[in-house]
Amino acid sequence: MPPLPVQSSMVQAKMIMFKRLPFCFFVFVFASCSTAQVPSVEDQIGAAVLAAPEEARAEARVLGYDRPGHVVELRAGSNEFVCLADNPENEGFSVACYHSDLEAYMARGRELREAGVGFSENLSTRAAEVEDGSLSWPSEARTLYVRSGSEGAYDPETATADSTSLRYVIYIAYATAESTGLSENPGVPGAPWLMNSGSFRAHIMIIPPTN
Repeated sequence: MPPLPVQSSMVQAKMIMFKRLPFCFFVFVFASCSTAQVPSVEDQIGAAVLAAPEEARAEARVLGYDRPGHVVELRAGSNEFVCLADNPENEGFSVACYHSDLEAYMARGRELREAGVGFSENLSTRAAEVEDGSLSWPSEARTLYVRSGSEGAYDPETATADSTSLRYVIYIAYATAESTGLSENPGVPGAPWLMNSGSFRAHIMIIPPTN
């Protein structure tokens, strides 16, 4: 199959990004289902760490759910990674791992969500807190990994998640197209590009092409 035209690639990439990001990109997905069943702690940990580089999985801190919508620590960690289990309230499968320097921002988002704060206000509140210095955000590059797929993608018997894709988010506060040499729009599938240029949330997106 020939490569997608740039315009189609842009649409596809942006749809992928907003389709299911477990507070992925530091934001929370707000869709829910009241009948969600929470997997065992073992299964949540096994699935969550699949988003991390293989060499970092054993020592990563893992967050998950003790009931639908409520995030708790499932396992303490000893390296720089924090992994988040799949949210049982959301359709499909999505787990994430990110640098621990992003956790203050992530935790604040969870706090606001549990207080009933809506999506847009959640973002704007945290943005204001970062800008006034009351909420920390790293000044150096930090990475987030997101592994996603269809419902039931994780097999607890083998601790694998076949037919899933891994995408990469590299945060570089206040980066711009000029400072990075990257386009602000996705080009060919798999090529890096810059989102939120010029803001503290500026980040390089890498979405590998799917078959």
